[in-house]
Amino acid sequence: MARSVKLLLTENVDNLGIVGDIVTVRLGYARNYLLPFNYATTPSDELIASLAEKRAQAEKEVAARRSERETMIGKLSGQELTLTRACNDQGQLYGSVTQQDIANALKEVGFAVSPREVRLPTTIKRVDTFDIHIKVDSDLEADIKLWVVADRELDLEESNEMEFDNEGELIVKDSKSEKPAEAAPAAE
Repeated sequence: MARSVKLLLTENVDNLGIVGDIVTVRLGYARNYLLPFNYATTPSDELIASLAEKRAQAEKEVAARRSERETMIGKLSGQELTLTRACNDQGQLYGSVTQQDIANALKEVGFAVSPREVRLPTTIKRVDTFDIHIKVDSDLEADIKLWVVADRELDLEESNEMEFDNEGELIVKDSKSEKPAEAAPAAE
C-alpha cells in the first residue's frame, strides 16, 4: 500500500505550497485534512490549466507578503519591549510569559507577528531581561530585547542568609554580633 500520494493544491496551504502546486504528502494527511477541506485534489492537465490564473494571483500575494515581512523585520531588529507582570518578593512570576503574550505586545506596537514566529530560548518565569528571536521565514529573522518588570516595587534587600557547617547543621548567629553563637553543651 502506498504511504504517500501526489495531489494538486486548490488552495494555499501553509508550509506546503500555493495553488497549482503538485505536492507529495503522506496518505493520512491527504485523507484527513487536504481532501475533506477541499485544499487538494487528484492532479490532471485540465485542472492545472484552470488553476493557472488563481496560481498567478497567489504568487503575487506571496510576493507582496514577503516584501511586507522584509520591511517589518528591518524595523523590528533591535526593538525593545517591556511587559509588566505580577511576581513574588524574589522576582519569580506567578505565571510565565508566553509566545502569545509577546506576539500580542508586538501587535500593540504595530508589528504583525504570530505566536509561532516568536522563538523563546527558555521559559520566562522571572523578572529579568531576555533576548527573543523572531523568525517569520526561513531567512527573515530578527532579535528583540524583552524587559519583564514587576507590577510593584520589589524589596530585594540582603536578608540574613542561613549558614551551615560541614555536617549540614545550621549555624545560629547572635543578632547583636556577627560572631556565631556558641552551641550549648549537651546535658548529661
